[in-house]
Amino acid sequence: MTDNKEQKRQQAIQREILAGRKFSLAEAIGREGGDFLKGESPVPKLVQARTEIKIFITNNLGDSSGALQSILQTWVVADEQGVSQHLESPLKALEELLIKILDNSELLYELVRQVDFKWGQMYDERPYFQSPGQTPHPNDEYTHESVEEMLRSLLNQLDQ
Repeated sequence: MTDNKEQKRQQAIQREILAGRKFSLAEAIGREGGDFLKGESPVPKLVQARTEIKIFITNNLGDSSGALQSILQTWVVADEQGVSQHLESPLKALEELLIKILDNSELLYELVRQVDFKWGQMYDERPYFQSPGQTPHPNDEYTHESVEEMLRSLLNQLDQ
């Protein structure tokens, strides 16, 4: 009952304040939308989740050149469905993506190919592309085995 009286009193005060003012669409939108984001971040949950994953990758992936980090973060952004399924625990989405890559050699080879290409762009050098079953070039920083090892290490850090 007292809540109803208080609400009526606030409405009366608001009418009195607005009585002498000229109508403005911007002000009306501002009044109505004032509570729209109350208690919520203006940053969408998907963006927050992606950012958390990217920060984790940056802080935990031992990648001196940065090409693997860059491509893995690109794959996270592209995996909208996977990330959106884990908005409350984004690192679970990263775990699932890493397992999917590690369990599928063709995905791993594609990731390594993209990483090699990125490395070539970053350093303005010809990348060393390793074919499946082929011995890697001695100067190749990103071999199938080395990338797999780095991804497994990142996956192990998620379990800690």
